[in-house]
Amino acid sequence: MFEGTRRLFAIWLIAAIFAVPISYALAQNANSVNDLKLPGISSYATPRGEKSLAQGDGGAITLSAQLTDKGADITRGLVWRVFKPEAGSDGKLPLVASSHGGTAVFQLEPGSYLVHASYGRAGATKRITVSKDTKRESVVLDAGGLKLDAVLSGGARIPSKKLRFSIYEGHAEPNGDRALIIPDVEPNSVVRLNAGTYHVVSTYGAVNAVIRSDIRVEAGKLTEATVEHHAAEITMKLVREAGGEAIADTSWSLLNESGDPIKETVGAFASMVLAEGDYTIIAKNRDRIYQKDFTVVAGQNQEIEVLASEAAAMDPEEGAD
Repeated sequence: MFEGTRRLFAIWLIAAIFAVPISYALAQNANSVNDLKLPGISSYATPRGEKSLAQGDGGAITLSAQLTDKGADITRGLVWRVFKPEAGSDGKLPLVASSHGGTAVFQLEPGSYLVHASYGRAGATKRITVSKDTKRESVVLDAGGLKLDAVLSGGARIPSKKLRFSIYEGHAEPNGDRALIIPDVEPNSVVRLNAGTYHVVSTYGAVNAVIRSDIRVEAGKLTEATVEHHAAEITMKLVREAGGEAIADTSWSLLNESGDPIKETVGAFASMVLAEGDYTIIAKNRDRIYQKDFTVVAGQNQEIEVLASEAAAMDPEEGAD
């Protein structure tokens, strides 16, 4: 469930919607080869020789892929890889042929092969048999798309450059860790994934404005999820009088409600995004240390002035602690 208000809905997806850059994956379809584990992108054996292995002298086989069973063929964005099913002396599956695009035609020597189709971060593997006769095989990816966004309380937009998402596997290890699938996803970009539940982390800024959500991707659909951040942008400055100029060369230390330091920076201004809550800011300039307590209200950006006065000053030894 979302830790915050979430709008989640799905619409039917056609292949042309997924017009985002190709990336590689070796995920498996539940109906494909049981217990099959293909090597990573850099660990299979590359083909040898100058002859094009995708156009050999054997039988012609046409490979197509669909998001769902009986769905339309995907016309672009696919990466096909054909492997021999037996590992070589180096323990790697020999790569026989590859192709980029949509439906692909390979000329292969008669025999058994493993075919992997990847579509963004979605993928499926199938064992095929090639004869001297022309043949056609289909690979069902059982995949959909995920489009993520976030807003502030009340629906205010968040600047895209300050917002990122990370997508993890839905299943957590006994120690609580989750396998990272793709980091640093920009808002409103479409990520192609196998159907299933994923753990999504939305980060606004670089301090503590983080929302975690479990989102389900359905095959053949584009799932659009919007999370709500309870946070605000805060700018702090040290001044000699209210409304005065910021004092340069100031060191800043931000403490949360428990007194734990969560951010340190140096400069006339300290600007950051913070989750709603209570904080203490400590400003050090020359040999003087000043502090101020303040509260962040969701959706309300603030400029916090720390007054360089005796009332705001701290004992240097206390500040060192």
